[in-house]
Amino acid sequence: MPKNSSIDFLGYHVFNASLENILDRDKILVSTINQYSYCMAQSDAIFRDSLKSSDVLLPDGIGIVWAYKLLYGKKIKKIAGADLHEFLLRDTNEKNGACFYMGSSEDTLKKIEARIAEEFPNIRVGSYSPPFKKEFSAEENQEILRAVNDFKPDVLFVGMTAPKQEKWSMEHKTRLDASLICSIGAVFDFYAGTVERPSQIWINMGLEWLGRLIKEPKRMWKRYVNYGFVFVYYMFKEGIKKGLGMSVGK
Repeated sequence: MPKNSSIDFLGYHVFNASLENILDRDKILVSTINQYSYCMAQSDAIFRDSLKSSDVLLPDGIGIVWAYKLLYGKKIKKIAGADLHEFLLRDTNEKNGACFYMGSSEDTLKKIEARIAEEFPNIRVGSYSPPFKKEFSAEENQEILRAVNDFKPDVLFVGMTAPKQEKWSMEHKTRLDASLICSIGAVFDFYAGTVERPSQIWINMGLEWLGRLIKEPKRMWKRYVNYGFVFVYYMFKEGIKKGLGMSVGK
């Protein structure tokens, strides 16, 4: 990975380059960071280590973009998991490659496979719906690894929500036969159409989070409202430490 492809954000090496830079590597683990995951990682050492140990950590949240501007006085570009997903599907289709989806329900996975067959006919696609539980048993993990490795995908998409997906991907990275391992959570539902992603207008305004909150208030209020205030608190403390509170106006 080029030396200038990431920047330091409070100890996290956040990706700040073209997605082209993640291609053609032996094995890359891609995770995302946003205000929610940053707050969760403050009290979860394994999750924190999983994020920090990722080969690529995408700034998938406008809160991270704003916080970086506040603390360092520089702009970075938000790269959503959905952006990564679309980029990799196009690349895999051009290369007549294979991708595998691990996570979510059988119904959602069938919808994903049907859409890929229509939009990206050159992709060989497989999937596995794991048990819905907090932790998998050793036998269940072995079955998941067998399903992925028998398929031998170029790209493995893992969608089990944070922090479970990041922890699982990091724990099993060396045993997964895939060039790219991407923890992308909600993208499974977005692409399947079971959850509608906010329109491009919301995204362009930096208000995708608000669009999701309006669409799913019961599920999203804690992530965006409660943890939003917690994140602001953390950033305020960091701003005082760094003495860079005024950099946002530069």
